[in-house]
Amino acid sequence: MATVLSHYLDSIRDDLRLDPSAKGEIISELETHIEDRFQELKEVGLSEEEAAKACLSLLGSAKLVARQIYEAHSQGTWKQTLLASMPHLLFGLTFALNWWQGISWLLIMLALILVTAICGWWHGKPAWLFPWLGYSLLPVVVAGLSLLYLPEGWYWLAVLLYIPLTLWLIYSVTVQTIKRDWLYSSLMLFPVPVIIGWLIVLAQEGEFLELSLARLHDLAPWIGLSFLALAATVVAFIRLRQRWLKVTVLFVSGLLTLTIVVYYADGRLSLPVFLALILAMFGLFLTPALLERRLRHTKQQLAA
Repeated sequence: MATVLSHYLDSIRDDLRLDPSAKGEIISELETHIEDRFQELKEVGLSEEEAAKACLSLLGSAKLVARQIYEAHSQGTWKQTLLASMPHLLFGLTFALNWWQGISWLLIMLALILVTAICGWWHGKPAWLFPWLGYSLLPVVVAGLSLLYLPEGWYWLAVLLYIPLTLWLIYSVTVQTIKRDWLYSSLMLFPVPVIIGWLIVLAQEGEFLELSLARLHDLAPWIGLSFLALAATVVAFIRLRQRWLKVTVLFVSGLLTLTIVVYYADGRLSLPVFLALILAMFGLFLTPALLERRLRHTKQQLAA
């Protein structure tokens, strides 16, 4: 096959954000189709260069072909949709049904999240994995916050060790996720602003880590509702085909869910804090896209 057609396939492969197994199969079928068409054109008397140009003109731009293939294969099955929404459903039911009061249930849920995230990570990073990855990072955050309670001497030593390891872990997970699709990185980080918002609402006066259990008991149904809203968002995200619709669903749902937090905060979440959470949400959504663009640029420079 002509070099120009090989580059064309490479461009489609780079722009096609699907499961690795499906992606490999689709590219293989497309390569076979292009090769057959290329040989047919050569047999009718065209030179190799002319046949390659004719193939490209018939197929269209690589970005357009990649988008069409993506929209034809990006819709997840209902099984994948259920698996992707499950961590949000678990958290929603935990608060809606007051299961958060039982330490055994919380430990079981944490173990389930970690095991599922690890299994999905080592089995090709399917689309349903990424919401689980987001919740699997919660123990890392909690461990970091608990450092504030250590004695002063141990506190600084722990921070010096913890922060670099944490940043390396989050960066590594995010980069690997971006290689699959930056949009899934945004899906992974989707619940973070909501969780932070509820933590601020539940905090004792002036103590971010001192949560009010009485306040938590009163707000538990609404906290559960916000996580169920996140689960509904994931269902729509997995079932939609067009990328722009997936992006729109994440942004709109993020704003609506934060609005739920503010509405039921009963004045405990000020307007500046609400705006800061919105900015954080936009930052978490857009950073993976910017990082992916940077990584692609670096890759192109190295290839050149």
